[in-house]
Amino acid sequence: MFISLKNRKGQSTLEYAILIAIVVGALITMQIYVKRGIQGKLRSASDDIGGQFSPGLTTSEYNYTTEYESQETVKDLVTTTDVITQTQSKSGWEKVEVLEDEWWPE
Repeated sequence: MFISLKNRKGQSTLEYAILIAIVVGALITMQIYVKRGIQGKLRSASDDIGGQFSPGLTTSEYNYTTEYESQETVKDLVTTTDVITQTQSKSGWEKVEVLEDEWWPE
């Protein structure tokens, strides 16, 4: 009677070990496909962002305007300037071409 109980425990442990080995093998096999899927999603997301910056095909024209109001005081041969208000503005345009259109001579 004791012999059959020991065989059952050994058989149960062996079954669990085989089941764990099958699950681990399946996870290792799936790892390749999951990795490829994640890489594909990442590449698709980066392609959706747009083309890369191209310094050779970037043109721009900007106008900067600075206006300020100041008060100047002279006392005992020392000049002091206080800026009351200052405003700076920028206007213009910038055009960036697609990197694939850029040509570099060899």
